[in-house]
Amino acid sequence: MSAIFLDVLPIFVMILIGWLIVKVGLMKAEVGDALSDFVFKIAVPLLLFRTIAEADFKGASPFRLWIAYFSGVAITWTAAHIAATRFFGRDDRIGVLAGVSSAFANTIFIGLPLVQRTVGDKGLVPLSILIAVHLPVMMIIGTILMERAEHKIAGGPGRSIVAVLRQIASNLVRNPLVIGLAGGALMHLLGWTMPMPVELVVDQIAGVSGPVALISLGMALQQYGTSGNVGIASVTSAFKLLLLPACVWTTSHLLGLESDWTAALVLISAVPTGVNAWLIANRFGVGHSLAASTITLTTALGAITVSFWAYLLG
Repeated sequence: MSAIFLDVLPIFVMILIGWLIVKVGLMKAEVGDALSDFVFKIAVPLLLFRTIAEADFKGASPFRLWIAYFSGVAITWTAAHIAATRFFGRDDRIGVLAGVSSAFANTIFIGLPLVQRTVGDKGLVPLSILIAVHLPVMMIIGTILMERAEHKIAGGPGRSIVAVLRQIASNLVRNPLVIGLAGGALMHLLGWTMPMPVELVVDQIAGVSGPVALISLGMALQQYGTSGNVGIASVTSAFKLLLLPACVWTTSHLLGLESDWTAALVLISAVPTGVNAWLIANRFGVGHSLAASTITLTTALGAITVSFWAYLLG
């Protein structure tokens, strides 16, 4: 267990380094925003492009992987919604935010370097397959449910599902991650290979994606905190760090996924809450403190819980 903890700990130490850089005034938080843009728009898309272009899928179907992961998401999201609305007496909008905060994993900034470090490059294949649909599925579900909750509470004309899907699709086609995945898939299908100079440049840039992502995330944590909603945030944090990976672990075994794919999925599901929960809260102007508190708590406790899941996975 101690060896596993020491393997996982550097991931969160780099987040701490990023937080300290801003906390002591060595750099401004805006520098972290610029690093995040570099990771999201350049480094990670190139990593996904290279991974998909060079992957050997061995005839594996992605559908069992998606079913295993999103079954866990559905259970966790529902449990968090019920906890927020029934036990804490919050409205449906906070119920949706609780579901998002409990089930939206930080796949890019923490999950990707974690899987690469603990499972190895072979874990990047199932991770890339998941990332291909993770953001679209989670954003579509979160936005539609929040639109309906807003309409239920405030009344008035609501946007149709078609209008919501059209807006999300418009955003996705310009998303650098989607572009990187699509480009890699095209290279793979056509059987093309990158010229050596291009491959070296891609490898160099993709290689820094993990460390830079972690440090930039730490630099961004200053804007969050745990102001209010500590009770409900503790529940959503527990669901995120314990319930979601437990569900994904169970469904992966029931569906007979191979060990590397199961390990990648469980570790991804066990990472702290992604910043998209905060973005959805900003978009609809509700639940900021819940999203922020869950992000902070899950990041603070993540080193312990991720090590626990890595230990169970062997």
